[in-house]
Amino acid sequence: MYLLGYDIGSSTIKAALTNADTHELVGLVQYPEQDMDIISLQSGWAEQHPEIWWENVCRATGKLLNQYSIQPTDIQGIGISYQMHGLVLIDKNCQVLRPSIIWCDSRAVEIGNRAFAEIGEEKCLKHLLNSPGNFTASKLKWVKEEEPEIFGQIFKALLPGDYIALKLTGEAATTASGLSEGTLWDFQKNAIADFVLDYFEFDENLFPEVVPTFSLQGRLTKKAAKETGLSEGIPVAYRAGDQPNNALTLNVLNPGEVAATGGTSGVVYGIVDKPVYDPESRVNGFAHVNHSKEKPRIGILLCINGAGIQYSWMKQQIAPLGTSFDDMEQMVATVPVNSDGLRIIPFGNGSERILGNKNLGSHIVNLHFNRHSRAHFFRAALEGIAFSFAYGLDIFKQMGLTVDVIKVGNDNLFQSETFSSTISNLTACQIEVVATTGAAGAAKAAGMATGIYGSLEAALRGNDLLKTYEPIANKDAYGQAYQTWKTDLERIVRSI
Repeated sequence: MYLLGYDIGSSTIKAALTNADTHELVGLVQYPEQDMDIISLQSGWAEQHPEIWWENVCRATGKLLNQYSIQPTDIQGIGISYQMHGLVLIDKNCQVLRPSIIWCDSRAVEIGNRAFAEIGEEKCLKHLLNSPGNFTASKLKWVKEEEPEIFGQIFKALLPGDYIALKLTGEAATTASGLSEGTLWDFQKNAIADFVLDYFEFDENLFPEVVPTFSLQGRLTKKAAKETGLSEGIPVAYRAGDQPNNALTLNVLNPGEVAATGGTSGVVYGIVDKPVYDPESRVNGFAHVNHSKEKPRIGILLCINGAGIQYSWMKQQIAPLGTSFDDMEQMVATVPVNSDGLRIIPFGNGSERILGNKNLGSHIVNLHFNRHSRAHFFRAALEGIAFSFAYGLDIFKQMGLTVDVIKVGNDNLFQSETFSSTISNLTACQIEVVATTGAAGAAKAAGMATGIYGSLEAALRGNDLLKTYEPIANKDAYGQAYQTWKTDLERIVRSI
């Protein structure tokens, strides 16, 4: 008996199979092998075609079934993890009306800022835990203002995971956690935020039915079964944004626990048991997967847009053809801490929440042609991203959150010893690398929702601790490098 999990990223689609009896990861694939395209028709825009996500889900599923010789009839549940904050618009025939405006698109920043001021900052922070900023509600308002002919055809406004669930089940639905990531959930009333709808002039019918995060959310249709190669009737029983799901995958469910990921964007996600917010709205609070009115579980999310995408860019544009990330790590190891003075500001992937929604672009500082090599670029890139994590964690500390241990999956940037050690030494945090991945976590969560497991704790057994990074090495050098980098960053921020 198996469980199937999807992770719908902006870079690739991952599909995982877990053995429901042994908790073991049976197989993990991704499709495509190379990053999916992001459409950027104007500076600060970022769009993708939801239909391509679905095509890649189907291809990833076929690849998984074939590679691991699994019978579709043996799969007992499906869970979905997805890129957060995106906007997918469908008409009455469930056809997509325009490309999805995805998480790193910054076109709606001013709309959100204006809403923050006009609704009232205190009301937004107390009820939404956020400024409307650049989240899904503001993106939908942009469509209403700039593309009224499309807005008039909308049947439902969905998040990316809602769209994939719709393709699987034929049913449009969303979750409270999902609505909170779009600044559409009122934590005081435990309901959709009617004052946000009123301000933006949205009809509540634009949004689908709200279902529990863990629940029978539909069953695989005959059409979806044919396209994916799965069996008709498999229950879809879980959906969550990628960062809440990553935390769940790492068994980060209760107050004081912290997860992180270093994919296209970099994220730190800590759990608290009461609604709290940053007065400057540099970090965000969302309903965690196990949140309820009676037992609040809020995920405080720090997001750095310019993270893994920068290092991937380095690999594609600067590294010699055929160079792997392991090869790059070996080159990095030949360069000392601080990269012989070369510094990189990584914020080149849209507006950055921790910097007041400013869109800095990436900056290379103190490049010397006779001193710096590819290896210096690679190390400076990793250090710049790690320094960004440390900069954001300072905001956590200002909010009163104590971070002693950070749990991470064994993928993306945290596979780099240089990256992980830099964060550990700068923040005095222990970093635990766990043998799991988001798609596997989504699969196991579906097992809990379908009754195969009696609790989340039971569902999440079997995650091995692979490695621990302790903050012990050469702290002064890391601290000095970080302070120099921070001075550069603050100078650039002031200039914009």
